[in-house]
Amino acid sequence: MREPTTPPPAAQEPQLTSVDLASAAASPSAVSADALLQRYSAALTGVFGTPQAVLVRGSGARVWDAEGKEYLDLLGGIAVNALGHAHPLISSVISSQQATLGHISNLFTSPTQIALAEKLLALAEAPAGSSVFFANSGSEANEAALKAVLRHRKESGKPRILALEGSFHGRTTGALSLTHKPAYREPFGELLPGVEFLPFNDLPALESAFEQGGVAGLFLEPIQGEAGVLPLDDAYLGRARELTRAHGALLVLDEVQTGVGRTGEWFRYQAVGGGVVPDLMTLAKGLGSGFPIGALICFGRQASTLLGAGQHGTTFGGNPPATAAALATLHAIESGGILENVRTVGAQLASALRAHPQVRQVRQFGLHIGADLDIPGIEAPAKELVTIARQRHGLIINATGEATLRLAPPLNLTAEEAAEAVERLTAALAELTGLTPEAAG
Repeated sequence: MREPTTPPPAAQEPQLTSVDLASAAASPSAVSADALLQRYSAALTGVFGTPQAVLVRGSGARVWDAEGKEYLDLLGGIAVNALGHAHPLISSVISSQQATLGHISNLFTSPTQIALAEKLLALAEAPAGSSVFFANSGSEANEAALKAVLRHRKESGKPRILALEGSFHGRTTGALSLTHKPAYREPFGELLPGVEFLPFNDLPALESAFEQGGVAGLFLEPIQGEAGVLPLDDAYLGRARELTRAHGALLVLDEVQTGVGRTGEWFRYQAVGGGVVPDLMTLAKGLGSGFPIGALICFGRQASTLLGAGQHGTTFGGNPPATAAALATLHAIESGGILENVRTVGAQLASALRAHPQVRQVRQFGLHIGADLDIPGIEAPAKELVTIARQRHGLIINATGEATLRLAPPLNLTAEEAAEAVERLTAALAELTGLTPEAAG
């Protein structure tokens, strides 16, 4: 009879450092940016092209790359970092929540999920019977809204869904069906049938579309961010609400970029005269100050019952760390006078931009700012300026077109940081145009 063998000792959990977890094999200071980018190209899909830099840390409105260079960040992760980088409250809350309760699935709920839903409904001044669905991103929030519209389309027999030229609602299949830019859509052939694109801000075209009948839903961005910070007129939004209500269609407002204080109010629709309240509204980006979270707000009982039990879902959506981060974000904005800061610092940046002779037009809504450049002899001045500003003046900005800049800095950007950013931008413009900084500004 064989003697029983003694089981081997249990393996010890390896003690991983942050460097191990990043699979860097060395600290960032010991690895060149070029070497890291080569590893990026070898390991990641090419959907984003070559990254502009390898960033390793941030604080407030500043970030540092792998070679130690400092940048002033006027893009905020594309309107995501509502309170800048490494905000102490957000970092503390996420860490504390993760150490207490992390993922639980949506077979269960948590106090933070409930509290965040209640807070969003209160800030949106949603009527009784309203509700919230939590997702992980803006695209997912728009997918949920689209499924609600599709449910209404099936039940009503109305086949048409309307969106606008210049729209951007995301890159997942349903959201992409609502996104107008052909370069995003054409590689994938036919998408969701029944979607039509109307000319931007064209009231007669909107009215004509509803006169033809059969409209189940209308998707609008109050301000089109990816198109260059282009606002819909108040009259257009008001008429859209009248027409959708009169024809039994759903009005969906995509506030993924404009929501959560970006434009100086909690949600952009609240700034529109006449009380334009949607049936459905989508949020993401700044809601979690960098922690991934999206939300669909359903206004009223009818909208809230469009998606019933089992008709939609998410594994990660509304998890405790994400909802804790969002609650902390809303608290910091509300208690810190951030909305007023958004309005005053946004006006300061816009005024400085308008003073540049190379800037033809500025569209400013809080800290959601678009600027069109006019520099004769340069075919794509905005794109060239973005590169010069980053590489030689330590300023992160964004181009949404060949001649259009977009600024979406942290909502708590200070007046001093805004002034510094203007100085760096002026120097970059001077370099681009061959002028002295005085002439450029």
